[in-house]
Amino acid sequence: MFGVPYVYTQSHVLKARLQYLREHFQLRENDFLTFDAMRHSAQCVGRALRGKTDYGLMVFADKRFSRSDKRCRLPLWLQSHLLPSNLNLTVDEAVQVAKHFLRQMAQPFRKEEQLGLSLLTWEQLQTQEVQQRLNDLAQHA
Repeated sequence: MFGVPYVYTQSHVLKARLQYLREHFQLRENDFLTFDAMRHSAQCVGRALRGKTDYGLMVFADKRFSRSDKRCRLPLWLQSHLLPSNLNLTVDEAVQVAKHFLRQMAQPFRKEEQLGLSLLTWEQLQTQEVQQRLNDLAQHA
């Protein structure tokens, strides 16, 4: 992602919304605009991740994302993956981190090893509710 996705601030609708937030909630314009931009950033990351077995690579190519006032407005699940060692990297360093990540993710994946961690356990699979859902899925396939 190049840049921080701030909205167009000259919009009459946005100006009215900011005035309402300032008058009723004493919320500063900059706080709302930063929150909104970080929400859009998190949505971009979420586009790459659709399920528990998906993975993706997102590069925040703007040094403003390394500032704590920006990062703290990202969702906690995303903040937990933004390691301090991966902030303010050069292009070459970022490429090396990406290569390492992709090599690690390219290793063979056995679903049996994930039971109880990110997928259903054997006991969960045996429950009546899950069996019914599996039967329903099989009939629609």
